[in-house]
Order: sequence, then C-alpha cells, then structure tokens
Amino acid sequence: MTVSDSAQPVMLSPHYGVAVGVTGLGLACLALLPLWSGALWLALAVSLLGLFLMLQTALLRLEFSGNALLVRRGGEELRRFPYEAWLGWRLFWPGLPVVLYFRERQSIHLLPVLFNAASLRQQLQSRLPQLNPVASAGSASPDDAA
Repeated sequence: MTVSDSAQPVMLSPHYGVAVGVTGLGLACLALLPLWSGALWLALAVSLLGLFLMLQTALLRLEFSGNALLVRRGGEELRRFPYEAWLGWRLFWPGLPVVLYFRERQSIHLLPVLFNAASLRQQLQSRLPQLNPVASAGSASPDDAA
C-alpha cells in the first residue's frame, strides 16, 4: 500500500443506532406478555443487551492507524488487528449495517457496528483495497470455512 491520506490515523465517531434498536426490540417484547408469560424475561434479557451495547458505544473507539485497526477504551489500547493478517471483511446488512465480520489468519471476529457505518466502510475500503467483500460475499470456498 502506498503512503497516502489513509496512513493518517482516523478515530471513528460513535453511533448509538444498534444499541437503541436492540433496547427498543427488548421493550417491544413486552407486547408479547398477554400471549406468553416468558416475554418479561425475554424483554429483560434483550433490553439488558441493548443497555450493555449503549455502554460499549460510549466507552469503545475504533481507530484506523497506518498498519492496524485498534480498539481503544479511553486512551488505552485494548486490541490490535494488523491489516497484513486480514483475509477478508464484510458489513452485514448493507442497508442497515449492524455487524462487522472480519477474518484474520488465526481467527474470525464479529463486532457490532457501534460506530459510523459509512466512515467504517470508507476506511476499510481505503486501507484494505485488496480485500473485496463483494466478490467474496457470494462464494464459499473451503478456505472460508476454516
């Protein structure tokens, strides 16, 4: 990769859409109470997940550095994902991205999209141009299952 604007670190801004959506889904489960007595527990569990995602949205930051994706909390680096180890990435669902999938040589990762999805997609495309998620989306090779 050539040194360009993409070499400058970029911190993604938080986006509370997924967290609010999950919390709202949990509250909507309360409408099932007349039909199912377990709906209260379901509503509680889903709402707590939504509140946890809100907390994570407030605390965590993704930073695209020159050679790695960094996960930060405050100023502290929690995790580093070097671009050279990436085999592929994809945002699920394109119209309303809620999950980022990416695969490294040693493992796969699923992250909720707690950040601005347009900026996330733009950074992934500029920093990992050799990985085309559209081309790999429809194919399933034996390497993808490993």
